[in-house]
Amino acid sequence: MLVDLRSDTVTKPTAAMKAAMFEAPIGDDVFGDDPSVNALQEYAANMFGMEAALFCPSGTMTNQIAIKINSHAPGEIICHELSHVYKYEGGGIGFNAGLASHLLSGNHGRLNALQIEKAIQPDDPHFPETQLVSLENTCNKGGGTIYDLSTLLEIKELCHNRALKLHLDGARLFNALVESDYTAKDMGQVFDTISICLSKGLAAPVGSLLLGNKRAIHKAIRIRKLFGGGMRQAGFLAAAGSYALQHHIDRLSVDHQRAKVLGDTLKKCSFVASVMAVHTNIVVFQILDSLKVPEVLSVLQSKGILAAAFGPQQIRLVTHLDFTDAMLDYTLAVLNDLALT
Repeated sequence: MLVDLRSDTVTKPTAAMKAAMFEAPIGDDVFGDDPSVNALQEYAANMFGMEAALFCPSGTMTNQIAIKINSHAPGEIICHELSHVYKYEGGGIGFNAGLASHLLSGNHGRLNALQIEKAIQPDDPHFPETQLVSLENTCNKGGGTIYDLSTLLEIKELCHNRALKLHLDGARLFNALVESDYTAKDMGQVFDTISICLSKGLAAPVGSLLLGNKRAIHKAIRIRKLFGGGMRQAGFLAAAGSYALQHHIDRLSVDHQRAKVLGDTLKKCSFVASVMAVHTNIVVFQILDSLKVPEVLSVLQSKGILAAAFGPQQIRLVTHLDFTDAMLDYTLAVLNDLALT
């Protein structure tokens, strides 16, 4: 048995999703006349109570477009030091938008209004102008942590009062929504722009959406073109995204439950030093100092389990649609029997 827990991006389209893709009406999206792309964008915008949306190939692109349209160089973005926009997007903040990054530490990837307020630069030509705040919900490097609504509302009020734009990297936002007491429309009221990923927990093969008001998305179309992100008959991919939004959100709670079972088992394993709290579908554990991550990954792979290195002495497992109960039982048996020295 092969169990791939490297990421929730490794999923394959279901038979029903494939059917939706092959049956999708298509056109030329660069001309704006692909009906399946237009339907996806309208559906997502309505879901969040926002004016418009733009379909893009990746979450990195939607994040980078958002940073670009919400700022003007020279300037500065405030984000967490663990945030995806800073750590895993190839230095795009500086290259694409010409911004400095003001990095803050926080509670497993989460920031609060007081931290952000202290970080806002004074009106002084020696310092870059603070223009934008970017948050991540859930936070990948934080172990899938979730923001609470009161914190987000406080940050929104601060940004409004200080004339700062507020962006959300919501690559795994739906994981947060199924575990929290707020809705997609609540998020649409908090943020100026939101990026959502369709190819992570929702199991579409490709694509992310940028949400915002009509003016923001009009600007975003220009930047998407500049980035080379204009797609032609993209309706086949958009149809998979629409299917994912309509059918794969509620089931995320199953992934979360399986992740918690994995976390509880890892706590009892002799080769594990600690396990981060499991909030959604991400399980991060620290191995003993006497062990090396590549060696542990190699042993797991020899047993048919694929995992990902996640930092010094850290390994990450991510549950997803293609991770079944049978795979869970097999993984638990392997972990319980694993003896590493």
